Amino acid sequence: MSSSPVSVQMDEVRSRAQSLLSSSGLAQDVKVEVHTMATIPLPLSEKYCYLPAEVMLRENLTGCSKHEALKALNKLSKALSILEKYGCNLATPTRPRYWRSVKHNNPVFRTTVDAIKGGRRVLFLYGYTNQQFDGLSFPDEITQPNTENVVAVTLEVMTLRSEVDMLVKGNHPHPEHFKDIIPFAIQQNEPVNDSKAVPPGDEQQGDKPQTPSPLTSSDPKPELASPPKPAAASAAVSECSLCGGASSLLCPSCDNQHFCDACDDLYHRHPSRATHKRDKLQKPKQETCTICGISAVHAQCSTCIQRLCANCDRLFHSHPDRKGHARTNIAPAKTSSPSLSPWECAHCTTVNEMRAVLCATCERPRLATAASTAVDSSISVPVSSNTDWQCKSCTVVNQGSSILCEVCERPRLATRPPVAPILTSPRSMPDLGAKWICQFCTFANTKPSAVCEMCSLPCKDSAGVSMPQSLQQMPSVFKDQPQLDVTPQPKPRLNMELKRQKTMRDDGLKLIHQIREAEKRGVSPEEVYAALCLCGSSNVNPCDWLTSELPHLLDEICAMAASVQLSYKVGNTGMKPVVGKCEREPEQNTAGGGGKLSRAEAKMAWLAAGGDTERAVRHLLRDRQVKMRELHSLGFQDMAQCEEALRQSGGELKGALSLLQRPLLEPFHQRIWIDQPEPPIDPKHPDKQRICRRLLALYNLPSWGRCELVLSLLQEPGVTYSLEDVVQAVKESHDKDFIRRLLNNECPCCLSIFPRSKMQSLTSCQCSVCHECFRQHFTVAVRDKHIRDMVCPVCSEPDINDPEQLDSYFSTLDIQLRDCLELEVYELFHKKLTEHALMKDPKFLWCCHCTSGFINDGDQLKVTCPSCNKSFCAQCKKPWEPQHQDVSCEDFQQWKRDNDPDYQRQGLAGYLRDNGITCPQCGFQYALTKGGCMHFSCSQCRYQFCSGCNNPYHKMKCKAPQCVYNGLHAHHPRDCLFYLRDWEPPRLQALLKRSGVNFNTDPSNGTQTDACGVMEQKDEDGQQVDSPCGVQTHPGQAGLCEKHYREYLVSLINAHTLDPALLYDIDELTRACQRYQVDTQRGDAEDDNAHHARLLKKLMEIPLGEKVPRNK
Repeated sequence: MSSSPVSVQMDEVRSRAQSLLSSSGLAQDVKVEVHTMATIPLPLSEKYCYLPAEVMLRENLTGCSKHEALKALNKLSKALSILEKYGCNLATPTRPRYWRSVKHNNPVFRTTVDAIKGGRRVLFLYGYTNQQFDGLSFPDEITQPNTENVVAVTLEVMTLRSEVDMLVKGNHPHPEHFKDIIPFAIQQNEPVNDSKAVPPGDEQQGDKPQTPSPLTSSDPKPELASPPKPAAASAAVSECSLCGGASSLLCPSCDNQHFCDACDDLYHRHPSRATHKRDKLQKPKQETCTICGISAVHAQCSTCIQRLCANCDRLFHSHPDRKGHARTNIAPAKTSSPSLSPWECAHCTTVNEMRAVLCATCERPRLATAASTAVDSSISVPVSSNTDWQCKSCTVVNQGSSILCEVCERPRLATRPPVAPILTSPRSMPDLGAKWICQFCTFANTKPSAVCEMCSLPCKDSAGVSMPQSLQQMPSVFKDQPQLDVTPQPKPRLNMELKRQKTMRDDGLKLIHQIREAEKRGVSPEEVYAALCLCGSSNVNPCDWLTSELPHLLDEICAMAASVQLSYKVGNTGMKPVVGKCEREPEQNTAGGGGKLSRAEAKMAWLAAGGDTERAVRHLLRDRQVKMRELHSLGFQDMAQCEEALRQSGGELKGALSLLQRPLLEPFHQRIWIDQPEPPIDPKHPDKQRICRRLLALYNLPSWGRCELVLSLLQEPGVTYSLEDVVQAVKESHDKDFIRRLLNNECPCCLSIFPRSKMQSLTSCQCSVCHECFRQHFTVAVRDKHIRDMVCPVCSEPDINDPEQLDSYFSTLDIQLRDCLELEVYELFHKKLTEHALMKDPKFLWCCHCTSGFINDGDQLKVTCPSCNKSFCAQCKKPWEPQHQDVSCEDFQQWKRDNDPDYQRQGLAGYLRDNGITCPQCGFQYALTKGGCMHFSCSQCRYQFCSGCNNPYHKMKCKAPQCVYNGLHAHHPRDCLFYLRDWEPPRLQALLKRSGVNFNTDPSNGTQTDACGVMEQKDEDGQQVDSPCGVQTHPGQAGLCEKHYREYLVSLINAHTLDPALLYDIDELTRACQRYQVDTQRGDAEDDNAHHARLLKKLMEIPLGEKVPRNK
């Protein structure tokens, strides 16, 4: 990068932004710096050091037109915004939990980053370089992202997104750096005022090349004719005294009040004011375009000295010779209220009536803007003079080189011609050569004819609009006179009856389709019908019209109804007051007519009127009058409160009655709840209706029938339910048998009957117990048992040996025990749960002297328990002795065998004790033998495993392939003590002799004892107690009983990794192969020896047990 001042500024801003983003990781902290970097005038290759910005832009914009390029830039901006969030998540000090991977199936990722080219390259720059089947991730050896690199890439992503946004909006300060990538960027961002002014005479030179004149090159201020100034308004237009909009009439009889057209029509419809004479107010004449003469002036060109509308300005200045003309936008005059005054169409500028929803000329909706049919001028592509154009009069597509339409010969810039007014008076008949507009193709016919010259379709019926009056009133003139100059017109090509039937069928199918589509969107057929009455002549979807235009129309209906109410209030004659006359309160009744009306009432009236606005107003007033009379008959005299209640309830009489009765019942509620105590509910009270009313008031039951159901259940003989339990059950169902099942649930622990609402269940099973049994069970389990004993008291679920179930089970159990246990017991539960989590730490050690555990941070063999202050070896878990210093555990064990008299006296019993049982889950060691039951349960972690092979025991079907056991089982390898304990000692000795392994047959001290002294874990009175074996010994078994001597021989087999399959007979070999899913089928012409050898070979290919203890 060069050392120019701009580059130095870029480096300073980048370093400052990197430090800010590295410390906080928030995009808003570097918003100013990113904007500064985006506006620095540097080429893309110098501005972006990490991100291939130029390559990304070219890949995403190659071969796109201007409109497609703008869409591609918007898509690229969204993708860069998502990539920016990925970078900020990696740069923040508190990274999210799953920051290491990005999933491709994420819908946001798929529709943004994956939708552009180069998105995944940015993720590679962040560090997501490991490709996975479902996404990208950081490599396993990387524990932390490279923050410096991530911050640098993130800042460039944010800078590129800022530049792309400025290009889309057209306000980029330096678009010249993108001219090779986005050709239209300079045209779009080129300011109009900086363009060269073209003299008026040069604009008519056609396509001839222009040379700069001396006037424009030497004189910086060319003398241009001053543009004409718009005429000032004659007088300020005052506001309507009723709606506040622009007024158009003045009534001297009404104290010189101003009215708009809509309010004047409603207000002076009253018979007492129908004879008033109103004066029209002078409105300022709106200046029209100098080319089309129809649309309002939008811009003034100081070069052409013309005032043009928006459409003509866009077409006229699209010529290459007039692109640089300087124009000034002219703000349109403020119009009146769009809801209660005539409105002007934004597309064709036709002024329509107040009630019109669609434009009478172009049939576009009232709220549609000019942008709905033409692309916005800020992003529109200039229309080339060589492109095809569509005539707005006859809709024929002409060649780009033609100036006039080939059919109607109207100019290219001319708009659709206005429809000629209807002449109803015979004296005002035009001559026979008057023009008329075809209603089908909008072609202007210059000759009187019954059919159109362009489409050959007949003109409108006798009451038509566009047909000349001469054709409507004197059809015989042209029959009798021969037409010499007029060519004979072709007859209609279609049968009108068939056409009418086809039109009716198409309209019916279209209506059915619209109703079905509306039902999917939750719109009723009545609403569709009413909407079609207003927008059926246009192509507007009724559902879209109901969403966009109906609220506006309902507001107009409410305003019109309110205006009528106000007129009757002022006139005080004509229609009756809203609620009927009352001799004692006439003023109050009359004042009630000015209340607000809700949209819900207006919608109901509009639907009842079939979409007719005037009928809807009358229906709305009539319904409101009926409702007010009914409320008045019920005793509610305050009309203002009645009007407000009806408005809040949406016109519903029941809702309004509830709102009006609520304040009246408030003193009653205060009296019954405060002044005197409420007596308990007696189900056997003779007044059944009173009890039902109290149940409705107190327990909020859904219906009167549910109250009677509660009473019937409580009145059954021998019932022990409480009122609250019955009410809770009745709220859940109305089935009496189902309610009885809810109220009668037996606790499997205490065998008592409880309702379902007073039963507690765990998430791991379907068992339910009462609250008291649930609390007592877990209180005892927390205080006196291990944390793995906190299972269901009925079925002992879940399986504690499954770590996945264990974590989820304890997370939900903690929530249930929080409100169930006492504070001390709950704290003890958390303490045990913490110890259980610490046991998973590899540095956690159990003391061999006591039952305490702790974390050992040192790396020495000698460790000291903080609880009992006794030392032991961290590796072999044996009590520490001075001879163990600087000696390995194996050498120290051999030294004890050779030199320790106490150890020698114990003989093989001490050997079996030192090579006892070690828990594979927590590592706790037991100085016990493995004889007896092989199912061992660790007292520290409650892990259940086989003491011969350390494989876990499962209570149900496990995850092993093709496991068929549903009960308690474990999968033992063939060299496990589980199988070898059934072998006779001579057979085990033969296996050891075959491999040359020495074994003992005599006691080490040379004496024969009568009883075996090996320590075992025995169950005495329900408790696990360690005591000597005590079984009689036999000669030749090294002073051990036969069971422990077999265990001694098997330990030697496991220590030397000997395969017992070498001594299997054919039956044992077949059963072992079946356990390992090995095919035992005998081959054709295969003898016993070959079959045995083949099975033995296949079996020995399967490895021995991986977890079998192999201590030497």
